[in-house]
Amino acid sequence: MKFKLLFFILFFLVSCTTSSKLYNKTPFNSSGFAYIYNDNDYENNLINRKLDNTKLEISNSELKLNSLIKITNPKTKESMVLKNTKKIEYPDFYKIIITNKVAKKLNINSELPFVEISEIKKNKSFVAKKAEMFSEEKKIDNKAPVTKVKIDNISKSKKTKIVKKTKKFDIIIAEFYSLNSANLLKKKLKNDLEIIDKKKIRVFIKEKNRYEVLSGPYKKLDELKEDFVKISNYGFEELDIKLYD
Repeated sequence: MKFKLLFFILFFLVSCTTSSKLYNKTPFNSSGFAYIYNDNDYENNLINRKLDNTKLEISNSELKLNSLIKITNPKTKESMVLKNTKKIEYPDFYKIIITNKVAKKLNINSELPFVEISEIKKNKSFVAKKAEMFSEEKKIDNKAPVTKVKIDNISKSKKTKIVKKTKKFDIIIAEFYSLNSANLLKKKLKNDLEIIDKKKIRVFIKEKNRYEVLSGPYKKLDELKEDFVKISNYGFEELDIKLYD
């Protein structure tokens, strides 16, 4: 297709970085949803290999076997480093597959298992004496995702209304050094993609000379998954997801 040829030429000519990180040799970093292992998924052929839910086990399809991966719960800042010991095929929407024991250790919400993952490179300053490590980097008192809103009564007493926070997510499609390039991609995606709401595709100024092309925000996980798959099928392989508290 003429557009695809023009698109790839554009990517080589402009000074940009994409979220696919195809040419980025720095350690792997990503954010998105974890697939929490279930034996039924294996029996139903949704995944091709088993994990042991009584053990701290993970699998990431992007990294080599025996790579060290740090998994972080961004809500609580709890983290764990584990070896990538198995290669398992799982739905592209997910960033990593983890056992139920890992999810419990990191206090990951099974209904919204959002995580950050990063590759740990071995060097002189980092010696992995064990394959697994667990550390609570920071403890945050606000464990429940709620906001307190004060309502004054005529009397001196005050009541408190508990309002649940709505999680919002963005799909990070690509990152550019040029605003013109970012706007060009935004325009092409709006024209070519049949996503739920074309108005969701926008350019975000991350910092000076760094621009992100995003799709969102999404409040419903089903809509996020649907658009994620469509954007991925368009040619963007390593899409990241941004969480807004």
